[in-house]
Amino acid sequence: MDEKVVKMMKNDRFAAYVGMELREMRPGYALVDMDIEDKHLNGVDMIQGGVIFTLADFAFAAAANAGGQVTVGIQVNVSYLRNSRGKKLKAEAKELSASQRIVNYQLDVFNEYNEHIALLTAVGYRRNP
Repeated sequence: MDEKVVKMMKNDRFAAYVGMELREMRPGYALVDMDIEDKHLNGVDMIQGGVIFTLADFAFAAAANAGGQVTVGIQVNVSYLRNSRGKKLKAEAKELSASQRIVNYQLDVFNEYNEHIALLTAVGYRRNP
């Protein structure tokens, strides 16, 4: 694994601030999880949609950048499938296709009961090396 990429992911201050943990990272794949705290809830005591999105986005960043070429998201679609129960979420990013410049990913978010909470698809752009 490219040490520069590992350092970049560890330098994601927002992910660290909200409690995200990178569990696995390799080119085209990443697994991230987090414990849900009171600060992650919205006004109706559900996990704020932005928390779910950010968890998936962090997994996407790890998987898409793990090969060493800087890749940035240019488009994401999200479907929230159900309200989560429990105190833990995990996001898994899997590469579906890649060309020299464009990558496509599926991002799945689950709770600790392995219930599918959200499904996202993401398109990334690989910048010049």
